[in-house]
Order: sequence, then structure tokens, then C-alpha cells
Amino acid sequence: MVVVTGAAGFVGYQMVKLLESRNISVLSIDTPKAFLERPEHADAKYRDVLDYKDLVPALATRAREIKGIVHLGACTDTTEMRWEIHQTLNVDASQALWNFATQIGVPFVYASSAATYGGGELGYADDEGTMDRLVPLNPYGQSKLKFDLWALAEEKAGRAPPAWSGFKFFNVYGFGERHKGRMGSVVLQAFDQIRAQGFVRLFRSHKAGIGDGEQKRDFVFVEDVVSVLDFALTQPLLRGIYNLGSGQARSFLDLTRAVFKSLKTIPTIDFIDTPLDIREKYQYFTEANLEKLRGAGFKAPMTTLEAGVERTVEQLKKAAQA
Repeated sequence: MVVVTGAAGFVGYQMVKLLESRNISVLSIDTPKAFLERPEHADAKYRDVLDYKDLVPALATRAREIKGIVHLGACTDTTEMRWEIHQTLNVDASQALWNFATQIGVPFVYASSAATYGGGELGYADDEGTMDRLVPLNPYGQSKLKFDLWALAEEKAGRAPPAWSGFKFFNVYGFGERHKGRMGSVVLQAFDQIRAQGFVRLFRSHKAGIGDGEQKRDFVFVEDVVSVLDFALTQPLLRGIYNLGSGQARSFLDLTRAVFKSLKTIPTIDFIDTPLDIREKYQYFTEANLEKLRGAGFKAPMTTLEAGVERTVEQLKKAAQA
């Protein structure tokens, strides 16, 4: 049995689907409410579920069944400024699960974030030797970096699962994220805006030399993300922290135009000012260096932005018609 935390979340839902498709027993961890309120997840077979509260004691009663843990549960709201929430959900809970995996001797795979890179002043190479120099731009990124550094220190002290790997997620998009609301990907937001009003709003650039909509991110298709997580779990990857992106930065204009094309609609884009509360912390460029992941043996090609957007839009259209 594989434990998946955050199973009713965006990536967790896709992870459960993948494991179930291979007839792997899954113990899905999330809030009970989340399993009931997300109709887009109807095709995920949450056969065995557990509340996230008092999680480790509950897991301990089933320790003999557990063969691996995929830890995706977290507060992923980058606009949440209350540190205590990130400390509890992203640091304390992750440490407890790491310790549990170490105790029972099973592989531990977890989600970190590209938010740990901050403004990208040190680049986007997943070099563990320089991670302590990174300066995230928000509490979310700080919490993810804090756990990364803690995990490395625990390994150095001889307290680590038999196999472990953390993945710095870049900008993940795909089907199944409507419950995220304002934190949903630009693909979902563009789809909804085009259908509702015929145009898309994007943030205006406030940085010299970068045009409106030319801000670039590494957009990675969610099905590629879960393929990497599955690879890490089943190999398993012996150890380490890795980037997980497409490996290619693309502009928000590229992404938005791909949504318009998938909907067979002429692109119409309205640029608005980036809100003041996030303007100074806004990333203008991210791009995953995938050399380390490729060197670890993951060779499958990543889905192109155009192909991933087209597939996502088709799934969103079907869901809207259901």
C-alpha cells in the first residue's frame, strides 16, 4: 500500500489515479470534506481514506501494510502570509512523516517547490550545496526551503528513510484544480475568462526590458509531474532534491494563446497592473534545470506546452458539459 497525502488536491488526485490504474492499493490522506466537494475528481477511486488529523498515530496502526509514502499535502497558497500556518502544515507535518518513514523503513517522496528559488538570483540549478543561500520571496517558499534543509541535515545525521526524494515543483497545470480558486493555474483562469467574457486578463510588466505578458515561467503538465513521482517511488530514487518542471521557460502570452487556439477563438488580451501586495515579490522568470533528474534516470520527454494545454482544455470542456 502507498500512502498519498493531499490526495484530494490537484497533484494528489492525479497521483491516486495513476497508482490505481496500476492496481496499487492507495491510502488517501486529506480532509474528509475535500473528498466530497470536488466533482472533477469523480474518476479517482478513493477506496481507502484517512483524515489528516492525528495522522502519524493512525498510520502507525497500519505500518505493516505501507510500502511507500508520497507526501503532497501542504498549504500551497503563496499569498498566505501567516507563518504559523506554513510551519504547521508544511514543516511540522512533513517532519513527522519523514520520521515515520524512517522508523518503518519505507521510501519517502515529497513535494518541495520552485518558490524556494526566490527571485532566481542564484539560478535554478538543484544544487544541494547552495540551497542554504536561497532567499524565497514569501512564507510558502520559506517553509518549503526550511524542510528541504532539515531533510538534508537529518540525512547527514544518519536519520533518513532508506530512499527519499524531494521535488521542486515549478508551475504545474492540468485538469483537476478548480477547487484551488484564485491559486489555480493560468490555463484554468484563461479557460474560464474566455468562456465568460471572450478575453483574458494578464498582469502588466513592471520591469524594464520585459514586455507585458512576456513574463516567463516553467509550465509543467501535471501528468508529467506524477510520472516523475511514480518513477521516484518505484525505482526508488535513492536520495536527493530535484527540480521538476518542463525544462523550458515560456511566456504567459504563449500559454494564453495556446488556450485561445484550443478553444478556436481569436486571442484578445487585456493587461492589468500587478496588485501592489505581490508586485515586489513577483517572479519574472523561472526555468527548471533538469540535468540532475535526467542523470538520475528519468528519460521520458516532457509534454510540450501546446499539447498539455490542448489536453487540459478538452478535459475542462467535457467537465463543463457534464
